[in-house]
Order: sequence, then C-alpha cells, then structure tokens
Amino acid sequence: QKKKLLEELGGNSLPYLTPADADFHQLWKTKYSKLIFRKSDTVPEELHQMVQESFLTLREHNCFSQDLVRIKGKDFLTPVSRILIGNPGCTYKYLNTRLFTVPWPTEGYDIKYCSPQIHDACKALMRLNDYLHIEAVKALQGQNLFETKEIKATTVIDREQSFATSPVEQGSVSKDQSSVCVPEDDKSLKSRTSYNLTLLNYMDPLQMLYLKQEPYFGMGNMAVSWHHDENLVERSTVAVYNYSCEGSAIQESHEQELKGRDPAVWHVGLKVAWDIETPGLAVPLHQGDIYLMLDDLNMTHQHCVLAGLSPRFSSTHRVADCSRGTLEYILGQCELALQNLQTDSDSMALKSLEAAVVKQVEEIHNEVEFEWLRQFWFQGKRYLKCTDWWLKPMAQLEEFWRKLEIMTSLVLSEVRKGQQIEEQRNETISCFLLLLKERQKLRKEWTAR
Repeated sequence: QKKKLLEELGGNSLPYLTPADADFHQLWKTKYSKLIFRKSDTVPEELHQMVQESFLTLREHNCFSQDLVRIKGKDFLTPVSRILIGNPGCTYKYLNTRLFTVPWPTEGYDIKYCSPQIHDACKALMRLNDYLHIEAVKALQGQNLFETKEIKATTVIDREQSFATSPVEQGSVSKDQSSVCVPEDDKSLKSRTSYNLTLLNYMDPLQMLYLKQEPYFGMGNMAVSWHHDENLVERSTVAVYNYSCEGSAIQESHEQELKGRDPAVWHVGLKVAWDIETPGLAVPLHQGDIYLMLDDLNMTHQHCVLAGLSPRFSSTHRVADCSRGTLEYILGQCELALQNLQTDSDSMALKSLEAAVVKQVEEIHNEVEFEWLRQFWFQGKRYLKCTDWWLKPMAQLEEFWRKLEIMTSLVLSEVRKGQQIEEQRNETISCFLLLLKERQKLRKEWTAR
C-alpha cells in the first residue's frame, strides 16, 4: 500500500522532521508525546562508565552474535549482532527466533561466568536496568499528571474558540495517543516498568557490505527496519540506552541530501502506524543518550534505527511477556504431560487415551522440541562464551523429551489394539494424527534450516 502511494506521489518520499526543522518540537508534542528523551548529561557519570565498559568487554569476548530470523518462511541473518541478558530462565522471542538470557547476577541463583569481566559486565547492565526502571516510573507518573491537567484544562475552554486556540495548541495529547487518562496505582506502574531482560545490540556500519535504505521517508541507511517490538507485556515501557562510539574521525556533516538527517549520526526514526499523513521523526542519538517509549507507543507507532558511521551499542530494556517463555513454565508443562504416564519397575503405560489428554500431551511434546530444544541448539554454543547456566536445564528438558517420545509410541501401540469404543478411538486418532503431521512438517523445516 505504501509502495503504491509513493508511486502515486511520483516517487517522492513522505515528509519527516529532525530537530533542525521549525515544527519538530510541536510535532513531537502532539503526535509523539510518549517518546521521552534524556540527554547523556542527565545520567550519573559512574553509570555511563560501568555500562560502556560492559559493552566493550562483551564485544572483546565475542559475546555478540547475528541471529538467523525467519520472515514469511524465509531465513535472514540480522545485520545487527545481539546478546540477551536478564532474569535467570527468561527467554525472548522475535521473528520466530527464541533467545535465551545470559543471567545477570541474581540473589538465590548459582551462576558461574566464564570470566570475572563477564560477571562485572552483566552486573553493570543489571544496575542500568534498575536505573531505567526508576526513570520509567517517573516518566509515566509525569505523563499521567500532564494528561490529568490537560483534561481538566480543556473542559473549561470555550467551545466557540477559533481553531488557532484548539486543544492541540493547548498541548493536549492527540487522538493517536491514549487520550483517556486512567489513574494508575503503583502496582500497575511497576508491572509495566519492571524490566526482566535487556536485548543488547551492536553494529559497525562500515563493516557492512549493504544496508537497506529507509523506504518511505528517504531517511537513509537503516540498521533495523520499521517494526513494533514483539513479545512484550501490554502497554509496557521500552527503555533504550545508546552508546555510539563517536570519535574525532566522526564529525557531523552538513550534507543536505537527506533533508537534515545527518548520515554520520545514528538516529531513531518514528512514525505513526498506518498513517500516511503525519510526518515521521528522526531523532539523533549521541553517546550516553536514553529514550523511553511509554505506555502504548510501541503499539500505535513503529520505530526503526538509522545507521550512522561509527560503531554503536544499545541496551534495550523490556518487560517481556514470559507467560510461555520461562524455564519454570516449560518444566511445569513437562510435569503436567508426564502425569499421564504410569511407570513401574519394568514397564510404562498411559493412564488415559482420551482425545483431550492425548492432545495436551502431544502439544507439550511439540512445544518442548520446537520452542526450546531446537531453538537452543540451533544457535550452537554461543551461550558458553558467557556461562554454562543453560546446559543443566537443557539436559533436563532432553530427558523429558525422551519420555514424551515414549508416550507417543504408547499412543500408537494402544490405538492399534482397537480396544477403545470406535467413536472415542476415531477422535483420539484424528487429533493425534494432526499433531504428528505438524511435528513431521516442523522437523523437515528445522532440518532444512
């Protein structure tokens, strides 16, 4: 649709603004007010030093890896290299790839790191996580207070005013933002700002043979294409710490070919989703800057990362939806499935052949194999560069998987005997075959990958 639109416009790009444009701040205020920016000088110097050293340490230990992601049935290698650090046992899934956290030092967990330097790096990022949590709570409280004041102010405005003094001019939040102010308690604020992991990114643009061009606004080279962040708790805040390794060799240029977006400087690009009228934003990112995407901004808007010339790290802190993505969850699912297995000293048997029970067990079987074991080992031994923490849980899951394979064989054996009532037997076979076909298809896909 956007491609068609651009063709109708004669190939011209849609408009976007940078801080050099006169209307930039007004557009930010009305259409992008839930993007909060913090300059580097607002962050404690000690924290800057710890975090930036941690980035360099992880790079020195080759802890960053490009991900092979799957989009519309095809595999692509990400131009950005990544590592996931966070709560022990947490995972984060994006574009059909599940990443497993290198756990940061957490009380009550025995975590052995490959070196003291990696331990210190993970600890520094945990400190940054705590700092960003506090900043996000403050930002949301400020946003709620602002919205409350604006709603009160607009109720007393004379409805016969001219357009020039409309609520937009008064600074109220526009319709593309959440315009209804709902008072929030501390529990709600905490649940949407308690980051359980950070996805670290690294890229050196000068080492890349090709970078995709931003297609709609003509913003230049992209490190990360337009997207919404996936797998997050609804309306949770995303916090990003930027470390672009700017040196004397990288100076801001004055080229006008990109309409004010300096190609030497990294930017975050934003646009309103499914909107072809509102101009986009390109916000420059310098060493140590922070930005927060509050509330529903990640749902109502899309963002991209525009490459500069210097290498760049970022730490993107998220409240990942871990309802189906923690080690505790999948071990619990395995225990649930094995409740249908009767074992004694010399034999195994199924307690029930009811279709619903068989279906549940085989779904868990597929989940263990394709969402956990294959996802983990497909990525090789990358995690061993930091810690061996995941090896024991994976061995445990493999043992569960072997028992689930036995349970599949037992179902086949029992339905062949034909001792069930025909209607029940047909129902069991029907749901069982569907899941076996799905397993066969997925095994072929993973083997091909």
